Amino acid sequence: MSRNYMDNLSQQRTMTLAGQGRVYTTPDTAVIRLGVQTAGNNLLQIQSSNASTMQSILQMLQRMGISDVKTYQYSIDKIYDYEDGRQIDRGYSVRNIIEIRTNNIDMAGSIIDSSVNAGANVVELITFDVSSREMYYQQALNMAVMNAVEKAKSISMNLGTGKNPIIVHITENSSFPVEPFRRELAASTPVVPGSLIIEAFVTAEFIF
Repeated sequence: MSRNYMDNLSQQRTMTLAGQGRVYTTPDTAVIRLGVQTAGNNLLQIQSSNASTMQSILQMLQRMGISDVKTYQYSIDKIYDYEDGRQIDRGYSVRNIIEIRTNNIDMAGSIIDSSVNAGANVVELITFDVSSREMYYQQALNMAVMNAVEKAKSISMNLGTGKNPIIVHITENSSFPVEPFRRELAASTPVVPGSLIIEAFVTAEFIF
């Protein structure tokens, strides 16, 4: 770019605006995290008990035709209590959490109940997603840019400049927060996915 062009840009008035885009869609994937937490004094015994229960859960999931399963968390922690200022050793806690993904949302409740019947005593979360999230996000991102542009046009018109503002810089501010659906252990678990909201946020700088 020429020096005169850059000088001309620097003399223009600028404004920085936020834009938001939001797309509503129906989830087609359920993500469930559940597992087994075992406590006791003998670490080898509780590890063995935990592994045996988890194996029963995995076999049950296999019989249900659920194949997308992976370990999400495995931890061994020392347990202490404090009484009268004294530390008391309460043994160990072994926690094994798996993540289950299924595109059959209608099965989510059955998966939870069957896992609990097989020995799961931790249901960490249920959340819903779409397999084509990136496509919907791109739509939301374009809407966010257009939202910022419309704001800029409105401000420019109200100021009486007679010129359309020009975008000179865009910053993407989006993230993908997950809002889990949490529940207590109970029989006949109802699961209602509802609508999924995919949002995008930008900050745009204009000259006018």
